[in-house]
Amino acid sequence: MRKILRLLLTAAFLATGTAHAVLNIEITEGMEGALPIAVVPFGWMGPAPLSQDIAEVVRSDLARSGRFAPLALEKLPARPTEARAVDYTHWRATGAESLVVGRVRARDGGGYVVEFQLLDVPRGQQIAGFSIPAGAAQLRRVAHQISDIIYEKLTGERGAFDTNISYVTEERTADKRTYRLAVADSDAHNEQIVLTSTQPIMSPAWSPDGRRLAYVSFEEGRSAVFVQEVATGKRTKLADHPGINSAPAFSPDGRFLALTLSRDGNPEIYVLEVATKRLTRITNSFAIDTEPAWSPDGRHLVFTSDRGGSPQIYRVQMRGGSAVSTPERLTFESGYNARARYSPDGQRLVMVMGEGNRFRIAVLDLPTGNVRVLTESRLDESPSFSPNGAMIIYATEIRGRGVLEAVAADGRAHQRLGLSRGDVREPAWSPYFR
Repeated sequence: MRKILRLLLTAAFLATGTAHAVLNIEITEGMEGALPIAVVPFGWMGPAPLSQDIAEVVRSDLARSGRFAPLALEKLPARPTEARAVDYTHWRATGAESLVVGRVRARDGGGYVVEFQLLDVPRGQQIAGFSIPAGAAQLRRVAHQISDIIYEKLTGERGAFDTNISYVTEERTADKRTYRLAVADSDAHNEQIVLTSTQPIMSPAWSPDGRRLAYVSFEEGRSAVFVQEVATGKRTKLADHPGINSAPAFSPDGRFLALTLSRDGNPEIYVLEVATKRLTRITNSFAIDTEPAWSPDGRHLVFTSDRGGSPQIYRVQMRGGSAVSTPERLTFESGYNARARYSPDGQRLVMVMGEGNRFRIAVLDLPTGNVRVLTESRLDESPSFSPNGAMIIYATEIRGRGVLEAVAADGRAHQRLGLSRGDVREPAWSPYFR
């Protein structure tokens, strides 16, 4: 069984992959009862093809959510680009319950206007219609925004397509390894390299506004915690104490950073006030305490500790940057539970549950204490909720190769995000942009 100390010191060395490659999405299991929907190719009368196929991005977004079953293009009975051209009789015969039509037109002064309508096929009426301005470089993001609108209108829940994921990759050559911290759209396109190093990078964690990443870097020969602005690359070193500096996690208001330090000899949880650099020690135990995560309301921290003899999840009540209770144990279902993260509503924890040589993703329902195992693979790690709580991204290993996968929070839909070559690890899903 893996030990927490191994998580602290060697997780970075397990993070492998390559950069500048597009992540390919493979839907490995759909959700039973997914809503049939038709997304018609958007109209465009310009002299050259658009840089993005907006309808295809929308179709892919909806399919990978597991909540929708888009009709194949060859099954579309017609290709209208606006609601008034729709013959609902033909569309009812396809079994589609909803229909998306749209078009793109050039905007005076440059750029585009993207127009779309979401239609209720059985009722023969419009559900929503929007007109969105966009520059050429913004077409893919507009497609994600359209997907979010459709998702919310049809499910009653906020979508999370117009968000980002971060992850760590490694490129190996004969004489060196190159590590990269990358950010991409939620569908793994538009990869941006945030940091490149010949030394390991680990534990990326988003700020609550989605503008910064905290992470651990070994670029100076030992671990240090940095915070970096994604857009500008500006970064600040926040923790560089003797020993271990690891597992950073922003508080919901962005004022504090919880992290693991061994500055006093034993790995413990500390809270750093970002503005003043003031440190407050949260745990004081002979055990290894690591992997802190804040509750969405900022009133609790959960962390991993082996103080009971095996890695388990504990919770401590917080006020500001200080603990106001003794830690309580939350997990009892197996001999290994680690790397817990809260759902956006604060009602669930996603974690890695180990049994024998298998490490799988599980969700703990906090009000009831019930645990549900979501995955069937053997080496799952680093789970992270989407900002709407509907999906969980995590890292795993398939035939000796590191990949990212995502699973619906109820376990009914799976997808794989794999690089065309190499491995990828340590995913973190961004919050909504502020």
